[in-house]
Amino acid sequence: MKGPKTVFVCRECGTTSPKWLGKCPECLCWNSFDEELVVEKTAKSTINSSRNSSFVNKAEKFCDLKMPEYMRTKTGMGELDRVLGGGLVSSSAVLLSGEPGIGKSTLLLQICSELAKSRRVLYVSGEESKGQLKLRAERLGIEGEDIYLLTETDVDSILEECTSLKPDVIIIDSVQTLSSGRFTSAPGSITQVRESAMTFINYAKSNGAAVFLVGHVNKEGGISGPKILEHMVDAVLCFEGERTNSYRIIRANKNRFGSTNEIGVFEMGDRGLIEIPNPSEVVMAERPKNTSGSCAGCVMQGTRPIISEIQSLVAKSAYATGKRTADGFDYNRMCLLIAVLEKRMGLKFYENDVYLNVAGGIRLDEPSADLSIAMALISGITDRIIPDNLIAFGELGLAGEVRAVSHIDYRVKEAVRLGFTKIILPKKNLSAHLKAPRGVELVGVSNIYQVLPHMAVRESLDDSE
Repeated sequence: MKGPKTVFVCRECGTTSPKWLGKCPECLCWNSFDEELVVEKTAKSTINSSRNSSFVNKAEKFCDLKMPEYMRTKTGMGELDRVLGGGLVSSSAVLLSGEPGIGKSTLLLQICSELAKSRRVLYVSGEESKGQLKLRAERLGIEGEDIYLLTETDVDSILEECTSLKPDVIIIDSVQTLSSGRFTSAPGSITQVRESAMTFINYAKSNGAAVFLVGHVNKEGGISGPKILEHMVDAVLCFEGERTNSYRIIRANKNRFGSTNEIGVFEMGDRGLIEIPNPSEVVMAERPKNTSGSCAGCVMQGTRPIISEIQSLVAKSAYATGKRTADGFDYNRMCLLIAVLEKRMGLKFYENDVYLNVAGGIRLDEPSADLSIAMALISGITDRIIPDNLIAFGELGLAGEVRAVSHIDYRVKEAVRLGFTKIILPKKNLSAHLKAPRGVELVGVSNIYQVLPHMAVRESLDDSE
């Protein structure tokens, strides 16, 4: 075995260099090189020790390939299955990332109980002891004879156990804690994370097992380790939410077996994560009554329409330039909508501080939220109240025009189901086949000015009450 040597590895693309470089010549990223101490092996050694030396993978005709006996396995959580595209796919590698304490380990431990009913599950923990995991399992009510627990951080030892046990599902918690004796760098380094992940991905593809890899996040919010890790796996799931808030959202940034637009919503309780199959009702249940600056909107998350509450607060600024804050919505998009309202309607937002919030932790990244956000901003600065039974959705252009949106039927049905009786939508979306039940009014608008008659003045509203 040769002696160790020092190289510099780009954390974004994995490019190596004998000396430190300020800018990566491959991906052009600045300050992305980290020092790594590696050990060169002899020619007889191979990096992929997970493969049997007697096994030779040969090419096969595409027409001769056969589907496996089970292609997808239900995890027992419908919200997670929705994000995965219908269930856990065999021979797949899934990377689950999230902030510390968000509930990644809890989620994976909960699905073990359902997976163990038909599959053999191996849970590998490099962070907790067996006693800690047993205590958590009893609190969550986890049971199953085919759940095996292994507390180990050495890749070769884990691989030997997988070879003898032959599990159908492998959960690695977490990949940053693993290390291989072939490299002298510390666990969590670029080399260790990349090679450890590749070892289990190769095992999954060769043996038909599904692998869950838990990934830590860095201070910038990205997944720790090399960027190539996200390219190696089949799906990248992000677990989002505030630890002070009970709601959690899981979304797919990459999915080779399903859509990346689906989201799953959970609530963290005393006995683990609880599925929320209808997040619209949960979000709108706490909506305040008779308050300016609040408007309901509807966005599509994959095939699911989600109704959310948009809140805005416009207050007189103490400085020459007003402050802008957006939570749950793109900041630059909010500034664009404010500029449209200032130019087309003459509203003086520049004199005020503007705070925008999407209730429930839902993030709106679809243009159909423009109209409801614009109405919330107008309501906040004019103190006009938007009726509680009104919902709006549509894209707003720079000239103040309201443009058509897709999936209009799903949005209208969801709004009617939650009790909204007045729906403001783009005029171009009104058609003969779009029908609403009796008592529900569909209002088509072509520009932002036409929404003003549907916003009540506070004095007249108080007199009517």
